[in-house]
Amino acid sequence: MKYIWQHKNWPHFTWNSDALLQSLGQVRFNQGSLIAQVRDLGFDIQQTARADVLVEEALKTSAIEGEKLDPDAVRSSVGRQLGFPDAGLKYVQDRKADGLVQILLDATNNHDRELTPERLFSWHAALFPTGYSGMIRINVAQWRDDNDGPMQVVSGPVGNKKVYFQAPPAHLINSEINAFISWVNKEPETDGIIKAALAHLWFITIHPFDDGNGRIARTLTDMLLSRDENSPKRFYSLSSQIMAERNDYYDILNSTQTGSMEISDWLKWFLGCMNRAILNSNALLKGIMIKARFWKTFAQMPLNPRQTKVINRLLDSGPNGFEGGLKNKKYMGIAHTSRATAQRELADLVQKMILVRLPGGGRSASYDLNWRKFL
Repeated sequence: MKYIWQHKNWPHFTWNSDALLQSLGQVRFNQGSLIAQVRDLGFDIQQTARADVLVEEALKTSAIEGEKLDPDAVRSSVGRQLGFPDAGLKYVQDRKADGLVQILLDATNNHDRELTPERLFSWHAALFPTGYSGMIRINVAQWRDDNDGPMQVVSGPVGNKKVYFQAPPAHLINSEINAFISWVNKEPETDGIIKAALAHLWFITIHPFDDGNGRIARTLTDMLLSRDENSPKRFYSLSSQIMAERNDYYDILNSTQTGSMEISDWLKWFLGCMNRAILNSNALLKGIMIKARFWKTFAQMPLNPRQTKVINRLLDSGPNGFEGGLKNKKYMGIAHTSRATAQRELADLVQKMILVRLPGGGRSASYDLNWRKFL
């Protein structure tokens, strides 16, 4: 099997520009519409949208790799690092969550800053603060050495593994990365979105680290998209859409890695995924507007952090989105509190007209937000 990095004309990718015109045009149109929509929002709502997108990006870029971060830790980290904590959000410290949020912010806030090996090393160190990936010790802030064999992307049980891709040998990494970095730092000779898609594929192919290559590739993609838009603020999450299409994402990467240097299929898939991410951001913005109206309506109501957390969970679910309504047991689980405290705090929210009791339910009462009060 021959991989794309083994072709004699590597890394000179080719593609059919005419075949991509329609897809690229759709992305540009929807990108412009989203930017115009966000521009009309107030500063506070823009900041809330940015925070929510950053939380989503951090959670989903990790989930793509099978790693589940604590949502509360990610929200806490985003709030601290943006200086924009959610109302009543408790402080939760998690070094991995903090590190990931830091590199996402560095990539977008400093999108015009030169990419260097040292910057990539700092990102890698932030991803693996303990020096371990799971239970395995890895080389942190340095290129892989292949002492345990070639870097391979595999799946399946031990003894029956399928190799999807094998990266260039470790002794080529310095020259490969230097060529990549030089290209990233140059003014784009093609469309900025196309450049982001090329960077994603190129970095994944080099696979320079023991672990974390996918997350760093997606971070580099965000950096180049921010550079293209000339803005540090992200209002759509590409990683969230990739997670929703994860099987297709891996399939197109694998087929591209074992194909020719003609990568139109990868670029078309990337443009489609980005377009869907932008379109889906409309739902995110709508949810943020609903949240803003709620907290404006009930701004003077004294609430404790547990109540605030449960309310935010209901707001995230939307009208009729909390299956079965909010019961005492669900409140206990979300707020991590006792039955008596849950009953007391639910009654308090009903008395304040924030919650309403749903009809039926018998002895097991169910509640929902008083949506009519603020929508």
